[in-house]
Amino acid sequence: MTTADTALYPPERLETVADAVRAQALDVLLLTPGPDLRYVTGYDAKQLERLTCLVVPSSADPFLVVPALELKAAQASPAGDLGVELVTWGETVDPFGIIKGRIGDPHSIALADRMWALHVLQFERAFPRAGKQLASRILSPLRIRKSAAEVAALKEAGEAIDRVHASVPRWLRPGVTERQVGAKIAEAILAEGHVSADFVIVGSGPNAASPHHEVSDRVIQDGDVVVVDIGGTMPSGYCSDCTRTYAVGHAPGDFTAYYEVLQRAQDAATTSVRPGVTAESVDQTARGIIAGAGYGEWFIHRTGHGIGLETHEDPYIVEGNATPLEPGMAFSVEPGIYPGPHGARIEDIVICTDPATGAGYQRMNNAPRDLVIV
Repeated sequence: MTTADTALYPPERLETVADAVRAQALDVLLLTPGPDLRYVTGYDAKQLERLTCLVVPSSADPFLVVPALELKAAQASPAGDLGVELVTWGETVDPFGIIKGRIGDPHSIALADRMWALHVLQFERAFPRAGKQLASRILSPLRIRKSAAEVAALKEAGEAIDRVHASVPRWLRPGVTERQVGAKIAEAILAEGHVSADFVIVGSGPNAASPHHEVSDRVIQDGDVVVVDIGGTMPSGYCSDCTRTYAVGHAPGDFTAYYEVLQRAQDAATTSVRPGVTAESVDQTARGIIAGAGYGEWFIHRTGHGIGLETHEDPYIVEGNATPLEPGMAFSVEPGIYPGPHGARIEDIVICTDPATGAGYQRMNNAPRDLVIV
């Protein structure tokens, strides 16, 4: 395991998770490939029909069940240095039977939130009497507070996506399609250090009023507003996500009025972040400014979402989430206004920090938030 792997995926994390399983009075935690398994072990396992599963019983040592043909990959991952037992199975063996034979008949199990139904139903057959719940009950309180190494990984991701946004103006011009611009952006996301381009939204003209538009064959025209929301996954496993809004040639007059409101709302919501402030109060700060200026009906989504090994995870910055913010919590602040002929969004990833070391927040994105006219 490299020093970077050790910092991001510390060996003691598995024991911390085992302690949490016992504290929740669960019999066993079952994690198949996905962000939860990677968080606990550092193993970015393939999602396959063949079962890979970390088993964390409350009263025995954890073990990792892997298909025999995936053993080398598991050993080469950070999981190979954890000292956890690797239990292999061949093509004619029932891996669910292996797990049942080792842990018996539990009364309560927690299943990875991203577990395929293919495996959920087989665990249901193996443990029909067990009460079942989501693993996020155990893992979300741990994942929601990022370590210094995780914050560093998010900073690296933020800087990489900022470099992509710095190149966007040269690709936006009349006569090209959203799809053509999106292809250039996807290439740049990889060139700037990501291992995957997870999403590319290029919404021009009326498409800028559709928050999750992605791309189309619409030809960009002079005077278009263009919302560009992009992100990917870095080799560390941690994600980027940043939105900027551009205007081609010139900005429509009615647009500039509400873009100024949006800037104020995004900045005020960001600077309101500090420990003890609730997630919903950050949403209220942005929403209050936008509604007060008469644009409230066109702010149609939450203000933000947590980010880490997933682009969307806890905490969600939305009305009704009274979770107090704590140092290490990472999330987007991305209010938007979408009146129809066009729309706008500004998004930064923000970390809640200890006020003793600064302002109580830190932006992971520092690309200009002023409207860029290209």
